[in-house]
Amino acid sequence: MEGGLTLTSDMMLVLGILVLTVVLFVFERLKIRVDVAAIIILVLLGLTDLVPANDLFDGFASNAVISIIAVMILGEGLDRTGVMNVVAAKILKLGGSTESRIMTLVSGSVGIISGFMQNVGATALFMPVVSRISGRTEIHQNRLLMPMGFCAILGGTLTMVGSSPLILLNDLIDDANETLPPGAQTMDGFHLFDVTPVGLALLATGILFFLLFGRRLLPVTELKKSKKKAKTKSYFSEVYGIKGNVYELLVTVDSPLVGMKIGDAEKLPGAPLLLGIRNTDEPRLGPPADEMIWLGSILGVMGTRKQVGEFALATHCRAQPRLKAFAGLFNPARAGISEVVIPPGSNLIGKTVAEVQLRKRYGISVLAINRQAEVITEDVRQVKLELGDSLVSHSTWRDLAVLAKERDFIVATDLPAQEQRPNKVVPALLFFSISLFMILFTDFQLSISLLVGAIGMVLTRVLSMDEAYAAVSWKTVFLLASLIPLGQAMLFTGTAAWIAQQVLMILGHPSDLTLQITLAVMATLFTLIMSNVGATTILVPIAISLALATNGNPLMYALIIGLSTSNAFIIPTHQVNALIMGPGGYTVKDYVKVGSIMSVLFLVVMLLVLNLMF
Repeated sequence: MEGGLTLTSDMMLVLGILVLTVVLFVFERLKIRVDVAAIIILVLLGLTDLVPANDLFDGFASNAVISIIAVMILGEGLDRTGVMNVVAAKILKLGGSTESRIMTLVSGSVGIISGFMQNVGATALFMPVVSRISGRTEIHQNRLLMPMGFCAILGGTLTMVGSSPLILLNDLIDDANETLPPGAQTMDGFHLFDVTPVGLALLATGILFFLLFGRRLLPVTELKKSKKKAKTKSYFSEVYGIKGNVYELLVTVDSPLVGMKIGDAEKLPGAPLLLGIRNTDEPRLGPPADEMIWLGSILGVMGTRKQVGEFALATHCRAQPRLKAFAGLFNPARAGISEVVIPPGSNLIGKTVAEVQLRKRYGISVLAINRQAEVITEDVRQVKLELGDSLVSHSTWRDLAVLAKERDFIVATDLPAQEQRPNKVVPALLFFSISLFMILFTDFQLSISLLVGAIGMVLTRVLSMDEAYAAVSWKTVFLLASLIPLGQAMLFTGTAAWIAQQVLMILGHPSDLTLQITLAVMATLFTLIMSNVGATTILVPIAISLALATNGNPLMYALIIGLSTSNAFIIPTHQVNALIMGPGGYTVKDYVKVGSIMSVLFLVVMLLVLNLMF
């Protein structure tokens, strides 16, 4: 690096693609999906011949990608056994109704589990747990969801399989070894628990932060608990604070609704929500938009007394004095309100509620959409769904259980149902343990060790093969596999070393600590505007080049990047934060207020422990 590197044409091409990568990931907020952006970058690397054609698609067969697929299958297997219901019961038993104790147990549990599966998956598993705990105590969900979400992110630093960047890190280190100067010592990479001291310190810091100070910054909302003998018509408002009650309307001979479709009736001025219909002997909830209304039909509607009364007069319907036809269906034991969250990677993002056809496909009526603490109740069916939207819905619990099996939704409300496959707990835990044993005590690759556990769950019928395929987030797979060649191009063309040279020219003669802080802050900022996988792919080659140029420890510098890409608390761009935002009713201001302090603590604790370790 003393003689200086000359900027070559290949370097300029890589720099151009690098800038485009950042731009495309930033514009992901404007509906350019990150996996689409990654595939664009992959194609450009092939067209420019920056990565040989024979090596361009190696990422799809890489150790990191196969490992992530196996981790997702293992996580799904544990979920199918109902292990999390047992966890919820234990937390309630140990925590009682004390907020600080329950917060510690929930946050600690999700953090530890995140060390062995994707943090988004761990968060999705614990959302119904938090809902159950909230329903049985006087603790509102927004007092638990943010601590849980932050600790799920922190828990991803406990092991080398806890987050995508850490799984990817060893592959990037292997690529860097191929570009080391002659005689230089190669880097060995990290084992499963090499990062555990840092992860434990970060997880403990997160829990203590919320216990001692952070929870004072969380929104305070009084939980409205419904009484068991509450009238059905007031059930909605008592539990969820949604305006309106449930009424029955009888369609008379003079009504213009006769021969009209449900969807058209809902578009009439002042129409209440149409939750159910009885055209035959049996009433049904969630009638599809193309359901016909006939003479004598009874409609189960929801709205204020004034709204329903005016609609009944305008449509010549007769309002029933009390619930008769729908008394059973609106019983909380059979049906009720739930929150359904749109997760990352959902195929429903960008579609309207009407296009999704939840009522026709699942018998579920969307009452409102909770989006970043804003409750949308007007023209709900025409609203385009966004990541993190929480759909406040009404359905039978049976229909909701069917919906919960779909990957396009996460049911955040605890379902009053039995575990799906409690008889498979033993084989699920057995093969999970076998994978851990192989990782710790054998020389098999990480991907092979994890696949043993994954295929074991399939062979013992914890999961069917179709369920295993469905458990994989192919968006994440394509994102990771498509970006791996970008890191290779930065290393093999010398672009990473050239960028490191420019950084050193700007900083002058920085101390080792200054460089560490610079890299950690860069990784944090990159993660806030793009995916953590993208940030890792771009910055690890630069970090290693900086270490080699300054006689620093390249392994430590690479690990700083791998860990710092989990420092994503300030704005709700991380998938976990987006997932809990709707159910928690959080605003961006809440994340900035709490997350900025957490980010500083993360950087301080991480660098302190790393310097003690290295």
